[in-house]
Amino acid sequence: HPVTAHYPRSGQHFFTRLRYSTAYRETVGITEAPVDADGTLAVTGSYTLQARRLSHPVESYGYRLVEPDGRRMLPDRLAALGVRGPDVGRIQRAGVLGDVRLEDVSEVRRGQRFAFIMDTRLCPGVHALAEDCDLLVIESTFLDEDEQLAVEHGHLTAGQAAAVARDAGVRHLVLTHFSQRYSDPDEFERQARAAGFEGELTVAHDLLRVPVPKRR
Repeated sequence: HPVTAHYPRSGQHFFTRLRYSTAYRETVGITEAPVDADGTLAVTGSYTLQARRLSHPVESYGYRLVEPDGRRMLPDRLAALGVRGPDVGRIQRAGVLGDVRLEDVSEVRRGQRFAFIMDTRLCPGVHALAEDCDLLVIESTFLDEDEQLAVEHGHLTAGQAAAVARDAGVRHLVLTHFSQRYSDPDEFERQARAAGFEGELTVAHDLLRVPVPKRR
């Protein structure tokens, strides 16, 4: 299936270099969709993809994927109103079955929210992307004692990233993009906890797979 690639428009030459950096036969249809402003990039039946500009010496954007809300069927309400068997599917599709409305036998199931924030110092875009996320993957290049370096180079510290997640109500925080100057990755977790983040926390490593938390 076609693959859409989003990247900063100002970095078009970098994307082109990467795309054609080796001698290979391109068998996948790639749609180039450069980004040059905050806003919604795509809306489908399965998700909405949004972008927000970040703060970095090289133009950078973060991305937020939002699943539409659905509905969770309530077995006790279905039984009480006599909706059973194939009728459950019918009311889900039609929204009503006789005198029974879908709202009478279900509740809202909030869609999942995921954000990816890389190459940035603190800025409004960071907070907007992280807001109420189930899973947040965010850069944590420096430890807190090197905050001035983080500001100068356009990056975050472990404590800053964790504070963003704490204030945004993030459920699962994934820290990544670490400076090689540090030899103990556990220190990123210690500083993130010291910043008050109490949700699930992962310090990423190469090839790690992190599942999205189960719906609440």
